[in-house]
Amino acid sequence: MDMNTIESVVATTDPGQWRDGDAWLAGGTVLFSYGSPVGSEEPLKRLLDLGQAGWRSVTVSDAGIELAATCTVAELYALPVSDAVAGRNWPGLDVFRPCCDSFVASFKVWNMSTVGGNVCTSLPAGPMISLCAGMDATATILGRHGSSRTVPVAEFVTGDGKNSLAPGELLRSIQLPASALSARVAFRRLSLSNLGRSGVLLIGRLDADGRLVLTVTAATKRPVQLRFAAAEAPDAGQLAAAVEHSIPPELYHDDIHGLPEWRRDMTFRLAEEIRVELLDPAGPGGPFTVSGDFWPPHATSQQPSTQPALRDTAQQKEA
Repeated sequence: MDMNTIESVVATTDPGQWRDGDAWLAGGTVLFSYGSPVGSEEPLKRLLDLGQAGWRSVTVSDAGIELAATCTVAELYALPVSDAVAGRNWPGLDVFRPCCDSFVASFKVWNMSTVGGNVCTSLPAGPMISLCAGMDATATILGRHGSSRTVPVAEFVTGDGKNSLAPGELLRSIQLPASALSARVAFRRLSLSNLGRSGVLLIGRLDADGRLVLTVTAATKRPVQLRFAAAEAPDAGQLAAAVEHSIPPELYHDDIHGLPEWRRDMTFRLAEEIRVELLDPAGPGGPFTVSGDFWPPHATSQQPSTQPALRDTAQQKEA
């Protein structure tokens, strides 16, 4: 869309240059759809363009994975099968692609939309919020006077289209710790329509110390996490009681993509599926399972930027 209030575009990564009427520009998929940041009432006058920031999209170390705010969905999707993580025993990588697929987006969004932009837009259905919160990721935020701070992504998002960023602050990067990446994971997602926006998205994690972590997103206005120590592994009734206690009725999101009552019921259902999968892998839940209305087959995305060309019909069938 035309943003006819914009007076200039400034290439910068310095929060000190920010002033009223500015907006940070990364991929621009939200800015050029809605014309202003979610929740903003003042017309935009300048875009502070991060396109020339030169930040390394993905940095892998023994401590975990650091994602630059400008890392694109396509780059994140390619990571689990890249040389950068080869040889690392990180089962948590299994949820990266399902979260990327949860965009159910066009190739244009796939190649332009950024991890940081999705987190900062802070919509309940933001799949990068789901991924980062589910992996106990921490956001590094740059301030206007040379300061910086960190905040868990699960706490960064505070409501529908709301987050803890102060005016002018810039999300620089997101750190996913090796401890979470080393955990067994489970993923569940539901939407009301075929290839629709996520109405409920849950990520479960069984850490090396036996702790069960359940992260609820999309169904709720902000991420909600439930943690159970190894000695307090819940049964079905205890898990349901914990979900009931942790998510008050008013916290369930309400929009065209799902009524709060439906989101609540499906949260209970998917939470129990995850409990069975992680605590009783021989049970009905079985090994790692992905639910959701993704393009088949799930193992390879239809996005042309990341899927190698299949050579023949037989290979397509094998995929």
